Order: sequence, then structure tokens, then C-alpha cells
Amino acid sequence: MGSRWYALIVDAVDPERLGRWWAEVLDHRVESVSPREVVIGPAIDGHPRIVFTSHDPEAPARNRLHLDLRPDDLDAELERLVNMGARHVDVGQPENAAWVVLADPEGNEFCVIRPKR
Repeated sequence: MGSRWYALIVDAVDPERLGRWWAEVLDHRVESVSPREVVIGPAIDGHPRIVFTSHDPEAPARNRLHLDLRPDDLDAELERLVNMGARHVDVGQPENAAWVVLADPEGNEFCVIRPKR
């Protein structure tokens, strides 16, 4: 049991520009582009990905970088992480979100994503 590192999330004012720049720097491929998100990853196995998301510089301060984890069993992993000292965090995520936001013992936020079905 446990989680696999799925992605590093980077808040960006211009996700497409920054994502394409890092793809070139790291010799990664651009996996997807949408108005609010650009995903890049290594050509071999695609993990971990780097996801550049739209960030409003006027928005309240939050972590500009965070990890996304994808466990095999969401509920068991959430219990394990909380028992290890993580805590649930409300950052305004929708009630039906496909992820759960936690903070590590020092307050650094990270997301645990529902497994693929």
C-alpha cells in the first residue's frame, strides 16, 4: 500500500508559456493543453508529470508548488497519511472533487487523487 508520485503542480500566470518552456528545458513532451492547464511529462513512462495551472497573481497566497499522489486505495491512504501527521485542508475545492487536499506536518499542501477506475 502507499502512493505513487503522480505529478508536481505549478501555479503559473501563463501556464502554456511556462509549461512549454519547461518541456523544452527538460526534454519532455507536452501531453495536453487547455485554457487553464498544461501537462508535460517524460517520453518514456509519463511519470511524474508536471502540471502548470492557471494562477491569479491577485489571489490570496498559497503554495505555488505541490505534489499530487495517486494511491491504489484512496480511503486507506488518507487514513494512513492522517495517522502519520497529515491534516485535511480546505482550499475551496468543490465538494465532489476528484482529489483531497492535505497538509504535511509543516503545513505544506499536497493532493491525493482518486485512483483511476
